[in-house]
Amino acid sequence: MTSPSWILLALGAALLAWAVARYNRLVVRRNRIANALGQIDVQLKRRHDLVPNLVAVARGYLQHEAGTLQAVVAARSQAQGAAQAVRSQGASSEGLQALAAAEAALGQGLGRLLAVAEGYPELKADATMRQLSEELTSTENRLGFARQAYNDEVLQFNDAATQFPDLLVARLCGFAPAPMLQATHSEAERSAPRVQF
Repeated sequence: MTSPSWILLALGAALLAWAVARYNRLVVRRNRIANALGQIDVQLKRRHDLVPNLVAVARGYLQHEAGTLQAVVAARSQAQGAAQAVRSQGASSEGLQALAAAEAALGQGLGRLLAVAEGYPELKADATMRQLSEELTSTENRLGFARQAYNDEVLQFNDAATQFPDLLVARLCGFAPAPMLQATHSEAERSAPRVQF
């Protein structure tokens, strides 16, 4: 072989090695997104498992608050369905929005349930109710951290997949931008609360 053909062969091998390294880097980042979504799913399952116990404890005390209890149970069912859809179909933007909306509805229902429970001293004093409330609060905190970790991984992946020269490999290999988790609250809920005395 002549010297120019060795040079072309070496350049081709170097280009191939570079492309493989970039591809592998994007795959690792995509897998981290899947892992972060899995962590969210674990916390959502924990949350969904706590809800029936919380409702069961409250049911005995809140007999005339059946609407609140039924709303929480229905919201849990919708949230479980949305989570299952994301698990089976992947993290599409529409699926994540539906999951966020269902989880927001469940969060609001749980908030109403806990607010109603505050009006019942004997329920508030119930050891099981206190323990379940603490576990729910802990789960909500873990869920917030898991959502933040997911968005951090999505940001790193999207940055890598849209910056030159990785952009070339991402487009050639079909790496699409991953959707971020976003709050589904209205503009009114996002504004600062007004305090009047």
